[in-house]
Amino acid sequence: MNPRLGVNIDHVATLRQARAGHEPEPAAAALMAQGAGADGITVHLRGDRRHIQERDLHILKEVLAVPLNVECAATAEALAAVNPVKPAWVTLVPESREELTTQGGLDAVFLQGMLRSILRELRAADIRTSLFLDPVLDQIKMAAKLEADAVELNTGLYADLPMTADPSAELSRLRDAARMASRLGLRVLAGHGLSLSNVGPVAAIPEVEELNIGHSIIGRAVLIGLERAVAEMRTAIAGSRA
Repeated sequence: MNPRLGVNIDHVATLRQARAGHEPEPAAAALMAQGAGADGITVHLRGDRRHIQERDLHILKEVLAVPLNVECAATAEALAAVNPVKPAWVTLVPESREELTTQGGLDAVFLQGMLRSILRELRAADIRTSLFLDPVLDQIKMAAKLEADAVELNTGLYADLPMTADPSAELSRLRDAARMASRLGLRVLAGHGLSLSNVGPVAAIPEVEELNIGHSIIGRAVLIGLERAVAEMRTAIAGSRA
């Protein structure tokens, strides 16, 4: 079975917020992606609200037929905004106001006390949980100890390699982390920086159930349209396990 495709629509909201206006509407983009075959929609509610807003979460939950995955920081402020929406998934990610995009995975080992409390709160609300982690085995073990439902493996270091670099070491780290996570009973997701040119080897990892991809799909959509961009990515993912 091929991995599912979760489409991140944050940058549709980035374009809207550039003029602090009403267009383009992220929910409309989400529905188009869903119609083109997206298996889920992902958004990141950042503390600085640079793109997705609370109103987007409520609208998306109302209109989508596929699962909504909300990424957010492990903070009381974020949970207060996300919990009432009751998304299918919450993915806890590290966050810094200075960063352009997420720079690495959570340090679940260092943050285990705080994460344990937050994961307990999300489980009580019947929301499935994922931790965005670098492919480091100690971090994967901690995610299982904390009883998260899934890990999303950070593919950023792999995706950022120069085109001439050998990706085998980074792919090996991802494979080892995926294998361990699966053995420990965690569902395995992956994402960050993936594109048509590099998604194949990650999609081919047998334990990976879902890929969350945003920037490259939305960037491609500017040129060829969102429905075609989603369909292209689905084709690339399907071809990885042919």
